[in-house]
Amino acid sequence: MIGTFDITASALVAQRTRLDVIAGNLANAEVTQQEDGTIRPYRRRFVTFMSGDGAGGAGVHVDAVRADPSPFRAKYDPEHPHADAAGYVQLPNVSITMEYVDALAASRAYEVNAAMLNVTRTMAQQALRLFA
Repeated sequence: MIGTFDITASALVAQRTRLDVIAGNLANAEVTQQEDGTIRPYRRRFVTFMSGDGAGGAGVHVDAVRADPSPFRAKYDPEHPHADAAGYVQLPNVSITMEYVDALAASRAYEVNAAMLNVTRTMAQQALRLFA
């Protein structure tokens, strides 16, 4: 029974990490300059999961947070301070729509795991009542 709590907790942490990364992508969807002043768009990040903890344990864990290698978006905006000679600005490879879809999927997975945690807790309480 304790193993079930560990598995569910690992899934909750993994989905929370996924939501944090999505929030970062949404917050930086229009950023064209790095913190150090370099004119380079923000690169979308995504989470990869692995089953287990790498040491034979159960559950799901974050394997890595990786940068999306897809090309940046180009937008014609000659008035933008970071526009090139042709008037195009390189924008991050973040699709607001896809980020919202990913956020919805992650939040639903989080809700399902939270419900599973409650079911497991109720089962444990019932088992304790039977033995008491």
